[in-house]
Amino acid sequence: MLKFIDGGVCAAQGFKASGIHVGVKTNNLTKKDLALIVSDGEANAAAVYTKNIVKAAPLIISKAHLSDGKARAIIANSGNANACAPFGEAYAERSCRAAAEALGISQKDILVASTGVIGQTLPVEVIEKGVPALVSALSANGSGDAAAAIMTTDTVMKECAVETQIGGKTVKIGGIAKGSGMIHPNMGTMLCFITTDCAISAKMIQKALVETANVSFNRISVDGDTSTNDMYCLLANGFAGNSIIAAAGGEYDAFLEALKALSVYLAKIMASDGEGATHLITCTVKGAADEKAAETLSKSVISSTLTKAAVFGADANWGRVLCAMGYSGVEFDPEQVSVAFSSEAGSIDVCKNGRGLSFDEALAKKVLTVHDITLDITAGTGMGECTCWGCDITYDYIKINGDYRT
Repeated sequence: MLKFIDGGVCAAQGFKASGIHVGVKTNNLTKKDLALIVSDGEANAAAVYTKNIVKAAPLIISKAHLSDGKARAIIANSGNANACAPFGEAYAERSCRAAAEALGISQKDILVASTGVIGQTLPVEVIEKGVPALVSALSANGSGDAAAAIMTTDTVMKECAVETQIGGKTVKIGGIAKGSGMIHPNMGTMLCFITTDCAISAKMIQKALVETANVSFNRISVDGDTSTNDMYCLLANGFAGNSIIAAAGGEYDAFLEALKALSVYLAKIMASDGEGATHLITCTVKGAADEKAAETLSKSVISSTLTKAAVFGADANWGRVLCAMGYSGVEFDPEQVSVAFSSEAGSIDVCKNGRGLSFDEALAKKVLTVHDITLDITAGTGMGECTCWGCDITYDYIKINGDYRT
């Protein structure tokens, strides 16, 4: 019943989107830097945010605007994070006000997000000046433009949509996201905007966001840095016509399954598109004491700088994997650990019962040269299992972040 479809944030009934260049980004006059997503009608809404104590002004404003569980639109800029910046909250509100006036809706029904350089004053005047054109550009085919407008160091657009059946009705969920560097979400710089025509209460949206974030965006890491701007929000306008989902049960489970599929898809693209990355690393840990232990072990491995460097060099240095497991804080028996590396080029066992195996170095090199690689780890005889996603670290990561601001 669940299937992937085209359309991104415009796949669901009653949503339009747009993205244009207004001048927040001054180093490139063609790159889009302002996005807008709008529901044709009132929508229930919720969001989860970064766990970083330092939070960007847009998060503070959006959280206040969501106090009633309602929203109609999201305005988001790239090129400036509006975090730790002069007039942060006031300028975030000015962005909301400009959108509200152009759309003819309440300012409180606008959510706002920003991504880019921290600490610099948001050029809110160019946003205000550009909003009328942004509204004029709204289209049922505008998801790609909106996805492009929230990109910073991203090299690929991140959008997705799924379709399922709930209460005898066809329900669609679509999303766009951005994230390439400062990615180590705790709900980086990670933004994800989801739209759906499903009828679901704000309370259940909040529950679904937490549950899906925990098995998608919170299981990826590019560089171990949790952003100040992480935001994962969802607007649901009910246009599908299903009876509203207001409690746990079969219909909520169907919605959760669809949202999870979409979120995992977007999270994996983020990990794959890590700044300067040449590999997507999928790390699956089995045999841990429980799922939480498996998650901690897996995330420790994909976050390990030495493991990431070994993958970049296509070096089957499995000792880096055991080392990362060992400092994760999880109790396990090293004498029960086995490790294998695999990709479309093949699979190779490198460690069994905590001891190295003789293996073909040439084959290992071939396996690890492929873009998508998997680390298969058995940590013991428990029932805990978890998969997390990361990427390698390259010379380009240093180049990108060495002069990101200047």
